[in-house]
Amino acid sequence: MIQRRKADERGKANYGWLDARYTFSFGEYYDPDHIHFGPLRVMNQDRVAPGRGFPRHGHDNMEIVTYVLHGVLEHKDSMGNGSQMKPGDVQFMSAGSGVQHSEYNALKDEELRLMQMWVVPAQRNTEPRYEQRTFADGERRSTLKLCVSPDGEGDSLTIGQDARMYTGLFDSGETVTHDLTAKAAYLHVAEGSVTVNGQTLHPGDGAEITDESEIEITGVERANVVLWEFPAALVVIA
Repeated sequence: MIQRRKADERGKANYGWLDARYTFSFGEYYDPDHIHFGPLRVMNQDRVAPGRGFPRHGHDNMEIVTYVLHGVLEHKDSMGNGSQMKPGDVQFMSAGSGVQHSEYNALKDEELRLMQMWVVPAQRNTEPRYEQRTFADGERRSTLKLCVSPDGEGDSLTIGQDARMYTGLFDSGETVTHDLTAKAAYLHVAEGSVTVNGQTLHPGDGAEITDESEIEITGVERANVVLWEFPAALVVIA
């Protein structure tokens, strides 16, 4: 079953410097029907004004994945990491027992566009850790590239949960068939539009996918998609 969540049904917030869209309840946006999907607790898509960003703040007991769509993100954290992320870069930060970090648009003349996703960890209060990888366009073109996994398969980032995240770029007419090893998955269209098993998803749309053995994704308009896969039994978050 594929259950579509339209872009205009998501939560939203605009603070001038930040224009955000929320798939699940976040901040001042609350929807009892959309709090999480399995261990996926946050799927935010943000537009950050030039030179602006999130000052130093704290997280704990959350697996945080950031995917840059456009621009340059500057990251610093209390573990001593500092980096700049460009389109195609994926960052993983396991907040564990607690970490502080800041995130800014490193450019003064371009908007930053990114996705940030939080996954509830399998174990609490672990040692915080950080990883980052660049996944070139060629690795993601007309396919689903594994970027995050519980065991680091294929040089992916290692998350502390039974979850896998893929990214893919699709031009019009490009198609991939993907076997779903897990019975639950969530697909988000960050940019462009695609069909998924014949159902059209537009920019900002998402889809809860359950009890499907495979999905066929075809580009309609140049698209950038994210797919999360989860275990057969969806966990309930207290």
